[in-house]
Amino acid sequence: MGNWFFYAVGAAVLYGAHQIFTKLASDRISDGLGGFVVEASAAATILIYLAYLRWFGTWNQNGSAPGVYYSVLTGICVGVGTIFFFLLFQKGGPLSSVPMILAGGAAIMAVAGILFFKEPASLSRLLGIVLALAGLFLLRAPAGE
Repeated sequence: MGNWFFYAVGAAVLYGAHQIFTKLASDRISDGLGGFVVEASAAATILIYLAYLRWFGTWNQNGSAPGVYYSVLTGICVGVGTIFFFLLFQKGGPLSSVPMILAGGAAIMAVAGILFFKEPASLSRLLGIVLALAGLFLLRAPAGE
Protein backbone atom coordinates (compact mmCIF):
# COMPACT_ATOMS: atom_id res chain seq x y z
CA MET A 1 0.00 0.00 0.00
CA GLY A 2 1.30 3.44 -0.93
CA ASN A 3 2.11 6.03 1.71
CA TRP A 4 -0.77 8.08 0.30
CA PHE A 5 -3.44 5.59 1.46
CA PHE A 6 -3.68 7.00 5.00
CA TYR A 7 -4.42 10.42 3.53
CA ALA A 8 -7.03 8.92 1.19
CA VAL A 9 -8.85 7.30 4.11
CA GLY A 10 -8.64 10.51 6.14
CA ALA A 11 -9.99 12.58 3.25
CA ALA A 12 -12.83 10.10 2.69
CA VAL A 13 -13.84 10.18 6.37
CA LEU A 14 -13.64 13.97 6.59
CA TYR A 15 -15.48 14.59 3.31
CA GLY A 16 -18.15 12.12 4.42
CA ALA A 17 -18.52 13.98 7.72
CA HIS A 18 -18.54 17.25 5.73
CA GLN A 19 -21.68 16.18 3.88
CA ILE A 20 -23.39 14.92 7.04
CA PHE A 21 -22.76 18.27 8.74
CA THR A 22 -23.89 20.16 5.63
CA LYS A 23 -27.15 18.18 5.70
CA LEU A 24 -27.61 19.00 9.39
CA ALA A 25 -26.89 22.71 8.81
CA SER A 26 -28.95 23.12 5.63
CA ASP A 27 -32.32 23.68 7.29
CA ARG A 28 -30.80 25.95 9.94
CA ILE A 29 -28.85 28.42 7.76
CA SER A 30 -29.28 29.88 4.27
CA ASP A 31 -27.27 28.48 1.37
CA GLY A 32 -25.06 31.54 0.83
CA LEU A 33 -24.31 32.18 4.49
CA GLY A 34 -23.83 28.47 5.16
CA GLY A 35 -21.45 28.16 2.23
CA PHE A 36 -19.51 31.19 3.43
CA VAL A 37 -19.20 29.80 6.96
CA VAL A 38 -18.01 26.45 5.57
CA GLU A 39 -15.39 28.04 3.32
CA ALA A 40 -14.25 30.59 5.93
CA SER A 41 -13.84 27.77 8.46
CA ALA A 42 -11.86 25.80 5.89
CA ALA A 43 -9.64 28.82 5.17
CA ALA A 44 -9.05 29.37 8.91
CA THR A 45 -8.11 25.70 9.34
CA ILE A 46 -5.60 25.92 6.50
CA LEU A 47 -4.21 29.16 7.93
CA ILE A 48 -3.62 27.39 11.25
CA TYR A 49 -1.84 24.60 9.36
CA LEU A 50 0.38 27.13 7.58
CA ALA A 51 1.17 28.86 10.88
CA TYR A 52 2.12 25.49 12.37
CA LEU A 53 4.47 24.82 9.46
CA ARG A 54 6.03 28.28 9.80
CA TRP A 55 6.46 28.26 13.57
CA PHE A 56 7.90 24.76 13.85
CA GLY A 57 10.50 25.14 11.10
CA THR A 58 8.97 22.78 8.58
CA TRP A 59 7.95 25.49 6.10
CA ASN A 60 8.08 24.00 2.63
CA GLN A 61 5.44 26.03 0.84
CA ASN A 62 6.05 27.38 -2.65
CA GLY A 63 3.92 28.49 -5.55
CA SER A 64 3.77 29.71 -9.11
CA ALA A 65 1.32 31.78 -11.14
CA PRO A 66 -0.25 28.68 -12.75
CA GLY A 67 -0.46 27.05 -9.31
CA VAL A 68 -2.33 30.06 -7.94
CA TYR A 69 -4.58 30.16 -11.02
CA TYR A 70 -5.57 26.50 -10.70
CA SER A 71 -6.01 26.88 -6.94
CA VAL A 72 -8.42 29.79 -7.52
CA LEU A 73 -10.38 27.65 -9.99
CA THR A 74 -10.44 24.87 -7.40
CA GLY A 75 -11.75 27.29 -4.78
CA ILE A 76 -14.49 28.47 -7.12
CA CYS A 77 -15.52 24.86 -7.76
CA VAL A 78 -15.56 24.07 -4.04
CA GLY A 79 -17.49 27.25 -3.20
CA VAL A 80 -20.17 26.75 -5.84
CA GLY A 81 -20.29 23.02 -5.05
CA THR A 82 -20.85 23.80 -1.36
CA ILE A 83 -23.72 26.15 -2.23
CA PHE A 84 -25.18 23.43 -4.49
CA PHE A 85 -25.03 20.93 -1.62
CA PHE A 86 -26.83 23.36 0.70
CA LEU A 87 -29.51 23.93 -1.96
CA LEU A 88 -29.77 20.19 -2.64
CA PHE A 89 -30.47 19.48 1.02
CA GLN A 90 -32.75 22.53 1.44
CA LYS A 91 -34.85 21.28 -1.49
CA GLY A 92 -35.29 17.93 0.26
CA GLY A 93 -32.48 15.99 -1.35
CA PRO A 94 -31.48 12.95 0.71
CA LEU A 95 -28.07 12.47 2.25
CA SER A 96 -27.93 9.21 0.30
CA SER A 97 -27.69 11.25 -2.91
CA VAL A 98 -24.16 12.35 -1.96
CA PRO A 99 -22.47 9.06 -2.94
CA MET A 100 -24.20 9.31 -6.32
CA ILE A 101 -22.83 12.82 -6.79
CA LEU A 102 -19.36 11.84 -5.65
CA ALA A 103 -19.42 8.78 -7.92
CA GLY A 104 -20.18 11.08 -10.85
CA GLY A 105 -17.26 13.28 -9.82
CA ALA A 106 -15.05 10.21 -9.49
CA ALA A 107 -15.99 9.14 -13.01
CA ILE A 108 -15.17 12.62 -14.35
CA MET A 109 -11.80 12.53 -12.56
CA ALA A 110 -10.98 9.05 -13.85
CA VAL A 111 -11.81 10.03 -17.44
CA ALA A 112 -9.72 13.22 -17.09
CA GLY A 113 -6.86 11.15 -15.68
CA ILE A 114 -6.93 8.91 -18.73
CA LEU A 115 -7.46 11.63 -21.34
CA PHE A 116 -5.36 14.51 -20.00
CA PHE A 117 -2.86 13.05 -17.54
CA LYS A 118 -2.00 9.90 -19.50
CA GLU A 119 -2.96 7.54 -16.67
CA PRO A 120 -3.43 3.95 -17.80
CA ALA A 121 -6.88 2.96 -19.04
CA SER A 122 -6.91 -0.44 -17.36
CA LEU A 123 -9.93 -2.71 -17.49
CA SER A 124 -10.57 -2.23 -13.76
CA ARG A 125 -10.41 1.57 -14.10
CA LEU A 126 -12.81 1.57 -17.05
CA LEU A 127 -15.16 -0.79 -15.20
CA GLY A 128 -15.04 1.55 -12.20
CA ILE A 129 -16.10 4.46 -14.43
CA VAL A 130 -18.99 2.44 -15.86
CA LEU A 131 -20.10 1.29 -12.40
CA ALA A 132 -19.88 4.84 -11.01
CA LEU A 133 -22.09 6.09 -13.82
CA ALA A 134 -24.49 3.17 -13.31
CA GLY A 135 -24.64 4.12 -9.63
CA LEU A 136 -25.72 7.62 -10.61
CA PHE A 137 -28.78 6.22 -12.34
CA LEU A 138 -29.54 3.57 -9.71
CA LEU A 139 -29.45 6.02 -6.79
CA ARG A 140 -31.53 8.70 -8.51
CA ALA A 141 -34.74 6.66 -8.22
CA PRO A 142 -36.75 7.31 -5.05
CA ALA A 143 -36.50 4.66 -2.34
CA GLY A 144 -38.88 1.75 -2.77
CA GLU A 145 -38.95 1.79 -6.57
